[in-house]
Order: sequence, then C-alpha cells, then structure tokens
Amino acid sequence: MIRVCTFTLGMLLAASIAGADRPNVLFIAVDDLRPELACYGRHQMHSPNIDRLARGGVLFERAYCMVPTCGASRASLMTGIRPTRRRFVNYLTWAEKDAPNVPTMNMHFKDHGYTTRSLGKVFHHPADRAEGWSEPAWRPQRIPWYQRPENAALHKRRQKEGQRKRGPAWESADVPDNAYADGVLAEHAVDVLGELKRQGEPFFLAVGFFKPHLPFIAPQAYWDLYDPAEIHLPDNYHVPKDAPPASIHSSGELRAYAGIPAKGPVSEQTARQLIHGYYACVSYTDAQIGKLLEALDRLELAQNTVVVLWGDHGWNLGEHTLWCKHSCYETSMQIPLIVRAPGIAGGQSRSGLVESIDLYPSLCELTGLPLPGHLAGRSFARLLSDPRAEWKTAAVGRYRNGDTIRTDGHRFTQYASGSGRPAARMLYDHRLDPAENVNVVDDPMRAEVVKRVAAELRETLEAIKP
Repeated sequence: MIRVCTFTLGMLLAASIAGADRPNVLFIAVDDLRPELACYGRHQMHSPNIDRLARGGVLFERAYCMVPTCGASRASLMTGIRPTRRRFVNYLTWAEKDAPNVPTMNMHFKDHGYTTRSLGKVFHHPADRAEGWSEPAWRPQRIPWYQRPENAALHKRRQKEGQRKRGPAWESADVPDNAYADGVLAEHAVDVLGELKRQGEPFFLAVGFFKPHLPFIAPQAYWDLYDPAEIHLPDNYHVPKDAPPASIHSSGELRAYAGIPAKGPVSEQTARQLIHGYYACVSYTDAQIGKLLEALDRLELAQNTVVVLWGDHGWNLGEHTLWCKHSCYETSMQIPLIVRAPGIAGGQSRSGLVESIDLYPSLCELTGLPLPGHLAGRSFARLLSDPRAEWKTAAVGRYRNGDTIRTDGHRFTQYASGSGRPAARMLYDHRLDPAENVNVVDDPMRAEVVKRVAAELRETLEAIKP
C-alpha cells in the first residue's frame, strides 16, 4: 500500500482559521492539459499566466490522474476515491451513479457554509451532483464550435452522417476570444467573481476550461505565437521497444475528425498541424486564466483565496505513435498541478508523488474543513509548507484493463485479461529512460524492482474500498 506520513496540520489549520474568515477557493480545471509549460521547464508553449500563477504558488512536478479519460478522472478527483475495473471507467462516468453515497467535494464545501458555483466543464455531466452547487451548473450555450463558415458547414454535414463524425481537427480564425466558448466562460467567471465579492460569503468557485481538448480551435492570434517551422514531431514517434500490444491504442478519439485517416498513422504534415493546434489552444486557455487571476487581484480577493490549477489527465502528441490520452504511459497519466494558498511562499516546486485524489483532503485542510471519512487520498497541505516532509512512495492509476504504478524511479503496469488474470506487463526505468522507450520488465537485472513495485501495486489495489 502507498505509504504516507501522518500529521496534525489539519487540526492546526482549522484552529487558526476558525477565528478568521475562511479562505475562498478558485478551482481551475483545464481539459487535456499536459505539463509541457515553461513553469515545468519546457519552453515550447507560450503560457505566461499559468507561469505567473506558478511563481506565486507551489508547483507539483510529479502529479498524476487516477484515470486518463475525462469523466472518470473528474469523478474520482471530486469524490476523493480510487477507480476500479467497474467504477470510474470511461469519459461518460457519473460520480453520483458510480459512488452514490459519497459526498463530493462541492457537496462538502456547500454543507460547511460555502457558496459553491460550477462554470464550464467541472464534472463531465453538468447535472452530476447538482445538489452540491448553490446554483445550477453553468456552461456557455449556443456557441458554435467553428467560426469559419466552411468548417461549420462541414461539421453540420458530417454530424448528419453520424454522431461520431465531426468537422476539422483544427481551426484558426481571425476572431476575438469570446467567439469561442472559453472566452465566453472567462468573461462570465469574472462577472461571477464580482457577484461573490459583493455577497461577502466564502466561496468555492470551480471554472472548467474546455481547451485544449479537440478540436484544436483558437483565435488566429494564438496560432501566430508559434512558427510552424519550429514545430517538430517527438523524438519517440514510435512504439516502445518490447511494449505489450495492450499498451498501444489507435487514437480513436482523433479519428472522428475530418481529414484524419480512419486507421494508420497521420501524415507528418497533419501531425505537425495537430501539435501547432494544441499549442495554440493552450495559449488561448492560458489567456483566459489570466483574466481570472487579474480579476482576483482587482477585486482584492487574491490574499484570501486558495487557487488551484489542475489538468484532468495528460495528452499524447504523437509519443509512442499515440494521440489523445487513454493509456498507462507517463504522457497520459501525468498532470499539471499548481496550488497558491494564503500563508504559503510562492515560486516553489515539489517533487513528491501526488495523486489527484489528494486534492479533496488538501483543500479541506487549507480551508479548515473537517475531512470526510471516505477519502482515499491524503492531504498535501504539509508538503506545501515543508519541502522536506515525508510523502507518498507511489502514485497508482488505471485505464481499462491496465493498473499502473509510478514510483520514484519507475513506472510499472500490469494488464489483465477479460477474466481478470494477468496478461502483460511493462516496466520503464525513469532514471535512465524518462521517455519510456524501452520496456525492461523482463530484464533479469530488474527482477527485484519488478517484484517490489508489483507488490506495492497489488497492496494498494487490495486496499480499495468497494
């Protein structure tokens, strides 16, 4: 089982907060965001606002989702419990159906006096755990996917052919930010912040941005931030050596879009255009996040607001021939996570292994709320203030028939057959092979490592409550 430290910081925080105004929470979710940002030491993408948040907060270098698909990942994060083969399985997951008796994070904050609001994509389904929001969950309405007439017409025509058929995989149009949904969302979120300021009650405001999710559509200005000649395919645009077939998928999510072949690799030109589109969408969403941070400052809310930015899962940009998420590789499992909290020095990073189910207890501790007994994650509040604090030895997640564990130096994945019996395995040594290009699970020199990490994975899985 994953080992964690024990501490009483939560009781200390609760005592200190009891006599003062409880902190607000701005809970920013970004769909399909991989930690390929300047604040993570990667300089391909232009993300000045997220980078600014990192300079004022604590950045988690190794944070991981529980399931690399949106509905399941969000349900697990919002309930604070682990997925299983039958719980939190795919993108259509409902938290209230898979965990009907579990109070979700928004419910817990509302039950303890917070005004809770949901804007954009927080749960996959807006109606999921609706009783946990002070007002009905809000999303931009009647905002067209495409602004170019020819793309809109193509999308409409393909939709008539089938629900899984869509328009182009990308679009750049000379339009303002609010021509697309995330721009409208940011404007509304700024207005809601003003409302919450006037109400004067502690709030939990969740704002979920849709981009950089496919299709990669963003105003032309964000495409222009990148020189197409400087966009390249990943070095490992190939299947890892000795990787089990179960670890590689056909990138089915991408195949729905016009111009993408039904099977087989995309052309190099298409691949580079997809990467360019992803970068543009990240920069577009980054600009919208900047509007929220500026509003916090302008409304004088920043000093008493915990700001959390998280991604629901990673995203593949051709690594191992994969596009989208839906794998047990690091590129699908790793997420960005940045926390800015009152009283915590900014501009720091933490290398401790963190799981997305740790967010629920962490926010409870940071705001002085009691921790519900059902939580499977552990609060990282102590880790925020003390970089030397002992922490988890592993992060465990899963996708479909694969259970995966990330330790300090390795990623091990065990695939099962339909009957649940072990079927295939893979081990990647991150000290020597951080890009996961060679499966070394059968290397005799690593037999003890395999035995150790497999046992830790098994112990964690056996401890999961139904």
